[in-house]
Amino acid sequence: MPSNARVFYPFTMRLDRFIAHRAAMSRKHAGAAVRAGRVTVDGAVETDRGRRLHVGQEVGLDGETLGPLQADPHLHLMLHKPTGVLTATTDAHQRTVLDLLPLPWRHRAPSPVGRLDKDTTGLLLLTTDGPLLHRLTHPRRHVPRTYVATVTAGLGPASVKAFSEGLTLGDGTLCRPAEIRPTAEERWDRVLVVLHEGKHHQVKRMIACCGAEVLTLHRQEMGPLALDAELDPGASRLLTDDEVRVLRALSPPSDP
Repeated sequence: MPSNARVFYPFTMRLDRFIAHRAAMSRKHAGAAVRAGRVTVDGAVETDRGRRLHVGQEVGLDGETLGPLQADPHLHLMLHKPTGVLTATTDAHQRTVLDLLPLPWRHRAPSPVGRLDKDTTGLLLLTTDGPLLHRLTHPRRHVPRTYVATVTAGLGPASVKAFSEGLTLGDGTLCRPAEIRPTAEERWDRVLVVLHEGKHHQVKRMIACCGAEVLTLHRQEMGPLALDAELDPGASRLLTDDEVRVLRALSPPSDP
């Protein structure tokens, strides 16, 4: 075999672990569901919690599909971050985004993809796939991030030009060209901002350069993914297989 050949090993998983992962329940409760006859594998009832699943096998719980076992063993989540929560994995004194996750997902210790300030709400992705996280957050990727901000008076058409040319912040930090526009015609108290990088407090600092102050900030999109409208603040869900494929296509490993 050539030294550069890629070898793919078959990926399997215990049935109770798969259910716990997909349904965000404990292994104990997943095993109880299997023993109670509530679980199917490829359409047939399965009562052995330790059965090994193979890639492509479909699992159902209480008549609802949990989807097939995928070759990707990583956990990918979408969280609707509420205000007052730190974008961190641990903190001795304050609640973090990991504290919002169901226990089975929390035990997997996914990492936030980028960060949102404590008082910023909205879309936050988390993953256990370190290389994917790095590719999505690398400065050279320019993955767009879309925010909705409510602001004080001070913005106007001149802000559009300033953002489009790039801004130099008070400390000399250079921000790449970005977009800003009112969400309603001639109403500059609520604006849409699209960045292609993720510097510290960037939206707030760029808007401050234009003479206004951010009152509330909400991230609506990251790359091609938008916040699920059905997710309440603090709620999370697994990314769909299609959403994961879109993220991987957005940041292929062969890129710089």
